[in-house]
Amino acid sequence: LQASKKLVAATGQQCLPLCTDVRQPQALAAAVEEALRQFQRIDILVNNAAGNFLCPASALSFNAFRTVLDIDTMGTFNASKVLFEKYFRDHGGVIVNITATLSYRGQALQVHAGAAKAAIDAMTRHLAVEWGPSKIRVNSLAPGPVAGTEGYRRLGGKWAEQGSLFDGIPLQRAGTKTEIAHSALYLASPLSSYVTGTTLVVDGGSWLTSANSFPALLGIASSSA
Repeated sequence: LQASKKLVAATGQQCLPLCTDVRQPQALAAAVEEALRQFQRIDILVNNAAGNFLCPASALSFNAFRTVLDIDTMGTFNASKVLFEKYFRDHGGVIVNITATLSYRGQALQVHAGAAKAAIDAMTRHLAVEWGPSKIRVNSLAPGPVAGTEGYRRLGGKWAEQGSLFDGIPLQRAGTKTEIAHSALYLASPLSSYVTGTTLVVDGGSWLTSANSFPALLGIASSSA
């Protein structure tokens, strides 16, 4: 509701805040139907629901692993399929899946989130192929460390700052929320009208060079979890 008020104040446009659970297709269907009643159309879906925390695989419960996949992977599929059936199949549209670079090098303490996001990147490619003829574009956006976010706070951003770990990123800093917003806007807009089935990495080159130190990360795992 607060985000909705901010958007209305900033843009002067209508905003319909709805609370739903991406793990429940029926709840998603009801939200989509309500949005269509108010706006008559839906052009863009951003799949951004996620759960994450730092934890070694040996300490990760079966339920914790399943819960992250339920929210991230199943949630992305549920929302995409509901919107396909309710609107996109007949009208076209754009899907932007927010993923991550965690699986590229097997990021320590992130087997749950890395597996979930890697599955979404694969889903992006499959859906882009199958739904392209319906004029639906599907892409992923994989952010790096982004300052001023809840994920940054929970997943060791301040610790990385204090340890000068950002010096190892080619651009030598964390990203900003505005930079991620611009990247999402590119994928959602006609600027990327011939782009589908790909993952746009927006991390300052971090995944190429940043340390993946298991012993060092263990020091912040307990407080994060």
